Amino acid sequence: MLAQKVSGTSAGLWLLVPELLRLGVWDILKTWTGDNDTALEPRIALQMINESALCVNRIRRQNSLGHQGFQLVNGMGRLVTDQQAHLLMNHHTMEQARQMLVNLGLQRQLSGHYKGDLIAIDPHRILSSSERVMAKKRKVSEAPPKKMLQTFFAVSAETGQPIMSTMASTGVPTSQATLPLLHSVRQIIKSDALLMADKEHFTYTLFKEAQHQENINLLTPALNTSKVQKQIRTLTYKSLWAGFALAETPFKFAGHPETFRLIAERTGERKEDFIYNAFITTSGKNAKTLVCENYDKRWSVEEFFRFENDMGLNRASTLNLNIRYARLAFSMMAQAATYQLRNKLTTKYSNWNAGHLAKEILAWTDGDVRVKDDTIIVTIYNPHKHIDTSKYINISDVLAKEGVNPKIPWLYDFKLDFRFK
Repeated sequence: MLAQKVSGTSAGLWLLVPELLRLGVWDILKTWTGDNDTALEPRIALQMINESALCVNRIRRQNSLGHQGFQLVNGMGRLVTDQQAHLLMNHHTMEQARQMLVNLGLQRQLSGHYKGDLIAIDPHRILSSSERVMAKKRKVSEAPPKKMLQTFFAVSAETGQPIMSTMASTGVPTSQATLPLLHSVRQIIKSDALLMADKEHFTYTLFKEAQHQENINLLTPALNTSKVQKQIRTLTYKSLWAGFALAETPFKFAGHPETFRLIAERTGERKEDFIYNAFITTSGKNAKTLVCENYDKRWSVEEFFRFENDMGLNRASTLNLNIRYARLAFSMMAQAATYQLRNKLTTKYSNWNAGHLAKEILAWTDGDVRVKDDTIIVTIYNPHKHIDTSKYINISDVLAKEGVNPKIPWLYDFKLDFRFK
């Protein structure tokens, strides 16, 4: 197909190619598959990454895209079948997919995707239509229990970008499923960090783990038990402003000797209106900073779910964990590439969610692809004003100046350039 001019509507997908090169995605995929540049398996994985970027499930069913050059951006002359994709992912283990995510996280750290020392962690449960007999869980306390897939994310609170994700069966307790997440975060973020979680993570297991890690601290709300309420109602509070006061005291989980730090907050003007809440932490930071400034930034993880859900974080047709974990890793690679792409758009459009970005830029942009000498030239017709064309003219030279090899290994070492008409 490289010998012919290919026209279609997915020319915008080629804008992700420089971002995939910058992130070293091809090397990560080759490490996962154990193959070389000429192998088919990394290209199958690359197709699934591009499917996630387009926010569609099983693009292999949409034959129209197969006739418009989508397969070419993956380094293939056709689309792979469902069976090929299934067999590839099922051939690899959850641990291999976890390592793939760690390698991606390390590269994102080097690329400056994470800033500050605040990390939000949260479970993200995806409802499933699987016919398997399995444990059920409530997505919210008021809803009936349903079959679902459990994923757990760690997100940079300042940039909103995912650092790591893990996966577990529904029946695994939150604390047990979160421990691998903490270990993986430590592999990626080597500096001191404060992990902020919700009440589900208020467990002795997690706080003991955080207490024994030099560069990890944990902050969660305490469960509103009678024991906690009795303890915090008798404290002496220091008023910070009208209707808000803080106090501190040591805290121990029942039956365990370790001591943690409890920060209590009291809201209300009059004694009869007082409301008491508490946080437990292993951090030595100022109490006001932790409770009033840092913890509010934890909600960046919810923004991440809302913003990127369409990339495959909202569906789980199978609960084969080898397959689901690999799909999760591919979605995270697509998300990393589109994050870098967003940063090169005009400001007005940088906050589009994943579905909007896919529709406006990646999936339905008219153009053609042809080869001249050693360069693949992608022409985008009638480019929208949200594409900053200056970022893509002579892109091979731009990549070389950044220290990135401009040759595209899955496209047989051709270089890339763009034309906008």
